[in-house]
Parts: sequence; structure tokens; C-alpha cells
Amino acid sequence: MDKMTKLPKKIPVFPLSNFIIFPKTTVPLNIFEPRYVQMVDDCMKENRLIGMIQPKKSTLKIPELYDVGCVGKITSFNETEDGRYLIMISGVSRFKILKEIINNKSYRECEVSFNDYNQDILIKKNEIKFSDLELIFNKLKSFFKKKGYVVNWKDLENQSLDQTINTLAMASPFSLEEKQVLLETTDINSRKIKLEKILNTYVADNFSNTTIQ
Repeated sequence: MDKMTKLPKKIPVFPLSNFIIFPKTTVPLNIFEPRYVQMVDDCMKENRLIGMIQPKKSTLKIPELYDVGCVGKITSFNETEDGRYLIMISGVSRFKILKEIINNKSYRECEVSFNDYNQDILIKKNEIKFSDLELIFNKLKSFFKKKGYVVNWKDLENQSLDQTINTLAMASPFSLEEKQVLLETTDINSRKIKLEKILNTYVADNFSNTTIQ
């Protein structure tokens, strides 16, 4: 609980389309827009935390944001010769936006709450067994192979169960809306069930398309 209380109530947010990060996962980002270069500069001076969140589909210049995102910590930082930042972000905890803060910065900031997502930080006994994931693994391996995706399954199998489920949810070729649903699902067991349901629809659709062709 101590780690949760240390998370800030105000965070910079990075509304990035086609991108969702989950707790206990790590992803690379290529930062080149001046406003987000400035955001990273400011974050590096403070707590290295950035709120990754999906903007809603919109024609507005400043799009609305989904209510739930995931705060990530910058764990690696490199600057290129042309001024871009190559960073690694590790997901820490999901958050819920309470309100957007009016500021004079080039990037957006929000007041957020982490109260609904204590389990993202807490270390606890696994609610599910690895054997529960075997069916999902087998379906995903078959599906990914047909789609030509390359996945390091050995690394996945060596992760903790919640890390494995979150990585699968993030890496799977689901729609952004489906990934947002998975992100907002409170506990890991429910996320595993929803992940399997979504996967089943993709497998069924792919099978139908294959048989038609």
C-alpha cells in the first residue's frame, strides 16, 4: 500500500492512438513531437512517470480521453542525433481520470486516482494457475502463426502469471476498444476470462474466413 500512496495525484498524460500499456509490461517509445519531448524532459527531472491513455475517436483538435489509462515509469532513456528520445516505459498501475487540469504547458495533465487498482501494485498469491493459460497459449500460438506474428513464448512462460496475461492482452491483435475493455477489467482472473472470450471470436472468425476461401 505504501507504493500506491507514493503515486502522484497529478500526472502528465500522453494520449497516444493505437497504443495501450498494461501494468507489469514494458514497451519502447519513440518521442519526437516537441510537446512530448518537453514532457519527457520534465518527467526525467521529477518522478519519471507518464500517464499513457487512449484518446477517443474524434475530429476535435483536443480529443476526449478514455477514463482509464496506465501510468508508466521511464526505465531507459536515449537521445538520438536528430533530437528524438528513445525511451522504455514500464507499466506501474492503472489510473482513473478525475479531471483534466488547466495549465500553461504544451502537454496535458490530469488529476487521477489509483484507488480502484491497488492490486496492480500489491504482491499477492496468484489467483490462477499457469495450467489455466495453456488453452489460451495454444490458441494464440496457432492464431499468431497464421497471422505471421513472432512472439517469444519462452519469455512469456517465465513471467509471473499476471505479467503474462497483461502481456498477452497488450500484444494480441485485438481492436483498441477490446484492449481498453481488458485494461479496465479490475482483477486479473476476470481479465483472463475476457481475454479468452475475445480470442475465441477471433479464432472462430478466422476459421470461418479460411473455410470460405
